[in-house]
Amino acid sequence: MTALDSTLDPAVIERYDNSPMVMAASMIAQRVRKPRRVEKRTNGNGQIRTFRAAQAYLESLVNYERIVLPHRARPAFNLAQTQRLLAALGNPHKRIKVAHIAGTKGKGSTATMLYHMLAANGLHVGLYTSPHLMDVRERIVVNGRMISENEFARVIGRVAEVAGKVLRGKQPTFFEALTVGAFAYFADKKVDLAILETGLGGRLDCTNVVPRPAVCALTSISMDHMSMLGHSLSAIAEEKAGIFKHGVPAISAPQTPEVKRTLRRIAERVGAPLRFAGDDIEFSYRFERSRANGPHTRVSISTSTSRFEHLAVPLPGEHQAINCGVALSMLDVLRSQGFRIDDEAAINGLASVHLPGRMEMICDSPRVLVDAAHNGASIDALMRAIGQNISYDSMVLIFGCASDKDLQGMLQHLQLGADKIIFTRIPSPRACEPQELAARFVELTGRMAQVEPNLEAAVHTAAKAVTREDLLCITGSFYLVGEAKRLFAQPGFAQQLRR
Repeated sequence: MTALDSTLDPAVIERYDNSPMVMAASMIAQRVRKPRRVEKRTNGNGQIRTFRAAQAYLESLVNYERIVLPHRARPAFNLAQTQRLLAALGNPHKRIKVAHIAGTKGKGSTATMLYHMLAANGLHVGLYTSPHLMDVRERIVVNGRMISENEFARVIGRVAEVAGKVLRGKQPTFFEALTVGAFAYFADKKVDLAILETGLGGRLDCTNVVPRPAVCALTSISMDHMSMLGHSLSAIAEEKAGIFKHGVPAISAPQTPEVKRTLRRIAERVGAPLRFAGDDIEFSYRFERSRANGPHTRVSISTSTSRFEHLAVPLPGEHQAINCGVALSMLDVLRSQGFRIDDEAAINGLASVHLPGRMEMICDSPRVLVDAAHNGASIDALMRAIGQNISYDSMVLIFGCASDKDLQGMLQHLQLGADKIIFTRIPSPRACEPQELAARFVELTGRMAQVEPNLEAAVHTAAKAVTREDLLCITGSFYLVGEAKRLFAQPGFAQQLRR
């Protein structure tokens, strides 16, 4: 059974649910789940009717974004449960057109750039991304607006209701419930297109239930989530390429030779026409500085139906130029399928892109930059982007990450731009202890580092070391960035640091 199966009959589902792999995954979930009391804000039929009740319901579910799995345990994900929930809701995922994006880094940026270009053309577009920084509703957007609290409660309530009827005493995972809810919401809103970012991997990611997307894309692939996806680039690439479908155009960012061979092999096997930006698609980018725009990157891309020359990338960093090239290539595929797209409108939409948590300056005094880079390749890209785009005398870096990340790869790149490093703990059960990070960093680089038990303490320590011309950078995890944004949003917090 693979994620490429678009339909599952009840007999197959029954056999799959009782397979040793799935039963083992269920045992793992029972071991790691912590019981939580779900708020009883329901109507007379026991249905969820408030946003807080919907949040509590989701928090009661197994959430693989937050849990620590037993040593060497690898959950056996499958699509049967997601498909059963969707069938009970009338298969909303089959009533909408979809652009599907997988990859290791840049998925959210690529999805957001494509979203803004389509929305600027007057299209009714949905956007599903993960994880969120501050509000779970950030993950589900239509026409520039997060799903409302009332609508969120309604769709999650529908998921909870059908789960109780069709899952035979089981519960969906956190991500399954959100994904099914997003499909239902997009179908209710009758979107012209829904842009979906995979949560983890691709082949067995529950967004991969769409039988025939309009277009698929892969952003840059590097080492991440090795315990779940594999310990080699080819193994990870094979999981990501699981979103390929027969006859569905697939776009890829430039990849390493090893990844490229794997992607071509999978595409040929399933019959997906695959094109690489820079090889099969004429694509280039360059970094430049100007008085009007300061430091920025420009891209050029040319196909049989589109030509964009020296287009300014709205997000800083060469890695965002690559993401922009993938988004423009996807736009070209959609144009060829009949979507009415005006180039000027698309360019205006692209210029309006702002992505919280990516090279975002959240405080001017002291200067505090946050970025959700969370693997070795993205830390490397961040250090280079800061060097190209931001002037500073010295940089103090606060870093925390999850324990299942490529620690060696991340720590190697941290030293490239940081003059002082403070390790701290992210607000997650999966957190790597800062003492371990510091010990590994010292062993790897021979440089000293400080340790603080939480972000607030780390920020206060860092503030004592930075001057007006210095930069404080907080990175390593979406959780850490979200916590930083909440911290600096508190009235008077920045003023305290300046005393």
